Order: sequence, then structure tokens, then C-alpha cells
Amino acid sequence: MPTTRNTGSELFDRLAIRPVINACGIYTDLGGSRLSPDVWAAAEAFNGQFVRMTELLDKTGARIAALLGVEAARVTPGAAAAIFLGTAACLAGTDGEKSQQLPDTTGMKSDVLIQAGHRYKYDRQVGMTGAKLVEIGSGNGTRADQLEAAIGNNTAAILHPAHLDGKPGTLALEEVVKIAKARGIPVIVDAAYLNYPTSIMGDFMRRGADLVCISAKYFGGPNAGGFVLGRKALIDAVSNVHFTRYESGKYLKLGRPLKMDRQTVIAVLVALEEWLSLDHTQRFVQYERQVGLLKEKLNGLKGLKLAPKCFTMDERFIDEPVNCLLVTFDKSVAKSASEISQMLEAENPSILAIQEGDKIGFVMDVLEDDEVSHIGERLRALLSTI
Repeated sequence: MPTTRNTGSELFDRLAIRPVINACGIYTDLGGSRLSPDVWAAAEAFNGQFVRMTELLDKTGARIAALLGVEAARVTPGAAAAIFLGTAACLAGTDGEKSQQLPDTTGMKSDVLIQAGHRYKYDRQVGMTGAKLVEIGSGNGTRADQLEAAIGNNTAAILHPAHLDGKPGTLALEEVVKIAKARGIPVIVDAAYLNYPTSIMGDFMRRGADLVCISAKYFGGPNAGGFVLGRKALIDAVSNVHFTRYESGKYLKLGRPLKMDRQTVIAVLVALEEWLSLDHTQRFVQYERQVGLLKEKLNGLKGLKLAPKCFTMDERFIDEPVNCLLVTFDKSVAKSASEISQMLEAENPSILAIQEGDKIGFVMDVLEDDEVSHIGERLRALLSTI
């Protein structure tokens, strides 16, 4: 029978919601990350006081920009929202009438270019602004002359997903920037989860990007938080299309549905400050220790192969740095990985991990020690009848 772990709250029972022990890592669908005590305290402090949102966004943006060594920044409700707002900023600039007109792009430059090999699910945010996403090249690749030829009088921006930078057959960011700058076209970089080493966030600007979109959940911030870095003129344009002064100002801005709580805005900043000051070497030592704890719990079980691994942000298992225990199941001796994964998910609390074929990866990124122990105990119990 599934066991019930003390959650410390009646709310799960009242709503008939099973809590989750998250051995998958940081995912939007699992609520993002865990807020640290200091981040939670900052949100609580701002919960007790009201603030002018325009001032809060301006001041937190200035602080983020200073921390990362760039011109300007603005907190947004996530990286996808930053792509949306950044695109709208490239269309409307600081023109209030245009920001109100969107998603009708009549009279505006409205083509956003993307290399064919860079198509991915978050490029959808571009079209939500009214812009047209224009694919350059083919599945076989994109050449510099093709990108140059595609830039025309209606080109508003180029979208460059950083996690695909360097993909065979595609132009690297530096090549894209060189072509774009010669024609006065801004380059928007989606670097949602690229925050370590910590210098990488500001480095995208130093490599020539004009806007850089970052998600806060990957550095311990709120699930519905993030920010966009950029040149000051473009961050001013992001502010122009965002939600503030929709009720009290002259223009009805496109970004009104993307409003933010004051508690979330301050939590993004404090989480970033923590991330920049964190001992990341010790962070990986902690993950490796937890992997050892789980491995110790599972040692001696028949039909299992236990391998410390790294589960990357782009969802690959590699050797280092260790943050995961990859368990391979020999179906002739043990239950299959699929069966075990389903059994763990059916528990209360539900235990979720990364199941691929005959393997399950247990990722330590957001796990507490007692949760690691609980996973080991439940796995041993489920496999003990073999």
C-alpha cells in the first residue's frame, strides 16, 4: 500500500491533491523550484507593504543590470513572457500608440527571423504579438548569405535560442550579430535556463545580443518569474509594452495580461542575488552526497545497475557534474523501469523521476535529504518481493 508522508499542511487533503516528491528537476509543470528562506522572507516583507509597481520594476531592473554588468534589465513573469515582451518592444519601440495597436502590426516592421534549425516550441511566443516568424534556410542548415538576403524593410528582429547555439548547420550567435548589427536589426536571445557559470547571463550581451531572456525558476526564483536583459533603449521599449499604467495611463498596453505581484518581483531579485553569491562547487558536492545516499539505500537489490550521472538542462544524461542517480532495470530480474515509474507515481506523496526506456533517473536538484531517503525506502519496498 502507498505510504503517506507528513506534508505539514491540511490543504493537500482538503483539495484532494497529492504532493509530489520531485526527482525530475526544475520544471514549470511541477511548480518550478523551491524558494529559500531569504527569498520567502523578501516576498513576505513586500506582502506587508504596498509599492508603486513602476518604481519597483525600475529599481529591481537597475539592480539586476548592475549585478550582471549590462545596460538595463526588467523583471518579467518568466522567460517565455520575456520573449513575448521583447518581441513586442522591437515592434512598437517606445511609441504608446503602437503598443496599444498590437497585435495589429499595420505600419510596423513585423517580421522576426529564425534559422530553420533553431525552430523550437517557445518561438510561438513571437507570433502572439502579431509578428510573423520567418524561417531562414532549411533543415540542412542556414548560410550567412541566406540570413543577409532575408533581412528586409519589414524585419523587426532575429530570435536566437541560446541552447541551440552551435548546432551543426546553423550560424553561431557572433555570426548572427555581425550580420544583424550591420543592418540595425536587434537580436533576441532566449537563454532561459543558462545561468551557470553565472557570468554567462551577462556574457550574451557582451557577445552582441540586444535582449536576453532568463527564467528565474532555474536559479531558485519563482516559477512565474524571470527577467530580460538588454540595451537601455530596448528595455525602455519593453516597459512601454508591459502592464504598468494600463488603468491609470494613456495607453492600453499589449502586455497587460502579464502583470506581476510585487512579492514575485522582489523574489526574483533576491533569488538572483543568492545565486550569484552561492558556492556552486559546494552545490554539486551536495548533489553528489545525495546521490550517494540514494545509492546506499539501493545497494544489494538484484537487477539494478546504479550509475551517478548528470541530468542536463537540455535533458541528457552525461557523466559530470553529478546531480543524478541513473538506475537501469534488468527486466529479467526486476520489474521494468516503466512499471516501477508508474508505481512510484501512484504513491502518496507521488514520486516523479525521469524514465527513459529501461532506466530511471533520480535528479537531486530540488530534493531534501529526507525525500531522497524516502525514495530509496519506497524503491526497496517495491522491489523487495522479487
